[in-house]
Amino acid sequence: MKFGKELASQMVQEWGEAYMDYNYLKGVLKDISGFRRRNAAAAATRKNSLKRRVSMYRAFSGLTNRLGSPGSDHEDEVILVNAVEQEGIIGAPQYQTVFLMSSEAGGEYELVFFRRLDDEFNKVLKFYREKVEEVRREADELSKQMDALIALRIVVEKPSDINGAQSQTRRDSAVLIEAKSHMDAIQEIEKSGEEVAGTTTMADQKNTRNEEEKTNNFTDFRPAPLHVLYDVRVNILPETPISTLKNILKASNSELKYNPAELRKAEERLRKAFMEFYGKLRLLKSYCFLNTLAFSKIMKKYDKITSRKASRSYLEMVDKSDLGSSDEVSRLMERTEATFIKHFVNGNRRKGMSVLRPRVKREKHRIAFFHGLFSGCSIALIVAIIVSIRASYLLQNEGSDRDRDQFMENIFPLYSLFGFIVLHMLMYAGDIYFWRRYRINYSFIFGFKQGTELGYRQVLLIASGLSVLALAAVLSHLNMEMDPETRSYKVLSESVPLILISLLLIITFCPLNIMYRSSRFFLITCAWHCICAPLFKVTLPDFFLADQLTSQVQAIRSFEFYICYYGWGNFRQRSNTCQDSDVYKLFYIIVAAIPFVVRLLQCLRRLFEEKDNNQGLNGLKYFTTVAALVLRTLYEQNKGTTLHVLAIAFSGITTITNTYWDIVIDWGLLQRNSKNPWLRDKLLVPNKAVYFAAIVVNIILRLTWMQLVLDFKISFLHKKAVVAIIACLEIIRRGIWNFFRLENEHLNNVGKYRAFKSVPLPFNHEVDRSM
Repeated sequence: MKFGKELASQMVQEWGEAYMDYNYLKGVLKDISGFRRRNAAAAATRKNSLKRRVSMYRAFSGLTNRLGSPGSDHEDEVILVNAVEQEGIIGAPQYQTVFLMSSEAGGEYELVFFRRLDDEFNKVLKFYREKVEEVRREADELSKQMDALIALRIVVEKPSDINGAQSQTRRDSAVLIEAKSHMDAIQEIEKSGEEVAGTTTMADQKNTRNEEEKTNNFTDFRPAPLHVLYDVRVNILPETPISTLKNILKASNSELKYNPAELRKAEERLRKAFMEFYGKLRLLKSYCFLNTLAFSKIMKKYDKITSRKASRSYLEMVDKSDLGSSDEVSRLMERTEATFIKHFVNGNRRKGMSVLRPRVKREKHRIAFFHGLFSGCSIALIVAIIVSIRASYLLQNEGSDRDRDQFMENIFPLYSLFGFIVLHMLMYAGDIYFWRRYRINYSFIFGFKQGTELGYRQVLLIASGLSVLALAAVLSHLNMEMDPETRSYKVLSESVPLILISLLLIITFCPLNIMYRSSRFFLITCAWHCICAPLFKVTLPDFFLADQLTSQVQAIRSFEFYICYYGWGNFRQRSNTCQDSDVYKLFYIIVAAIPFVVRLLQCLRRLFEEKDNNQGLNGLKYFTTVAALVLRTLYEQNKGTTLHVLAIAFSGITTITNTYWDIVIDWGLLQRNSKNPWLRDKLLVPNKAVYFAAIVVNIILRLTWMQLVLDFKISFLHKKAVVAIIACLEIIRRGIWNFFRLENEHLNNVGKYRAFKSVPLPFNHEVDRSM
């Protein structure tokens, strides 16, 4: 693999613009090489006025001078690299290269090369310095957090046998309690304005702290000082329903409770913070290594093309700069490893390193094998179903209208649910494939646990396995015969769809470590956050899942039909009266509106938290969608001219606003002044026609929902089939939307260099109360 491709494959995509532009510099070298070839060809056609080469007239340096001697160091010197201090910034110089051969023919090309090389190096160096300073600040904060955590451990766990420190620990705990009482007294004095008494109390507090620090000196063991807990409060964020309600009611208590539950919560938060911090250090070290290697590669290419020896001087400068000589990141990594192993895995190095450096998941051949097997079985079952329908003339033979209607009204909705799920999974597998192909960091954006995210092969395996079960059940239903005496079907055979959906739910909620448990629980957690909206803090996976559910309205209604059909219908005779029930009609509207209401509540939560007006407009969009959905459903149930006009009007408004929002806001396209006309400045798909095709397809598929309210008659299709086809087209549209939505999100992260999750720390360090 060429180095340019290797660099692109290993770089942190969110930091892509901060890496050395290797391909651009290689293009400049191609210009130099092209000029030298043209110059050599022109020289060969010229008459040779000299019989000897020009190099033979060069000054003789002597026979005794050896390579590397003081006299030869500057003989072939090509460049001089100078460090120039930036104005107002001490200790952060920029580097400028002086090309000494600019007067030669073609020297202007090489001069341009070194100018661009300096620009790239200074860019890389500036970014690296900023990131090192950032991790240095984070390391200081994590150190304070660890001091507070260790002190909290001492108070809560009261260690009794640590090198004879039992009595000292008790004295420290007593000192802490006494100090806390002093702090409470200070608060009361500050409220009453008694400044003199307050000064006295502060003096007592300082004496208490000095006394505690004196008693902390052990011969063999010195526990962490407990005074760090004086100014520490619990960091409570409105992320969960309880914390959100407390925040709304202003009843949030940030005082430390000194109990095991508080300790476990703090340990878990800090554990995650250390894992994220270590991941950032690893990528920062990789960033340093890849860029150093890139400069080495490009300089060696320059030497090879120009037959000069400039790489040694330039690379010596790179090695002496912060990029090559700073080992602060390596030291931080070592200290982070030692801290994590000691304090979070009880000294087990193997376990600690497996957590900090999870292994890359390998693709297993059996996944591809079973996916191929299930796919082949699915195709065979589809062919068998078609042949069975044609053979029995279920849909075409005279007198079979009643059987056809009975099947479409009662059995078809049961199995269409599985079709919607499988189709959505197929589209999701396609999204994953193209996200990986165009290096969209979907696992980071969604917040998947490293090493547990599903690849497209795993998703295809699940989809094909589910399709085999569903298609086999459909085929068995087609071949079932009614008992001529009772005119009913067998209970077990008619319960196949119910058994299948029950099996699917059992596997989804199974707590055992089988069938991608991490991914299943991630899905359940996001679904629970959607159900409890707006009590949970809204993250991208939550509203992304809610958007998926808005495209699964018919699947959600199929769940309602399951309850009605098997609970109140006569499933043994394949008949039901669900559509005639007012309660069923009411819930038919409610369950379809739930995903849109969830998105509305999520938008409102983000509007109040982030103060983003776009979230308010987005919420208004979902409100109009709910109105259009309700009116459309009421028209289907009751008909009427007024309802028809209102349904058409609201559906038209919703279609226009949703289409505009999809293309302009979610995808970031149709930017008039962008580098790519009517698209956006940055595109990951090289073929621009793909974006225009996606815009057209999105508009067409959005308009298909108007069929439900315009009520065009399609004589050769049953109404249930028309609804299912439109639902499938909406799922396809959502799959296309997913790719471009996440591409836009990825580019936004790249533009802000966001490559890590922000983990909330457990403690807040308050300022001195005397101030």
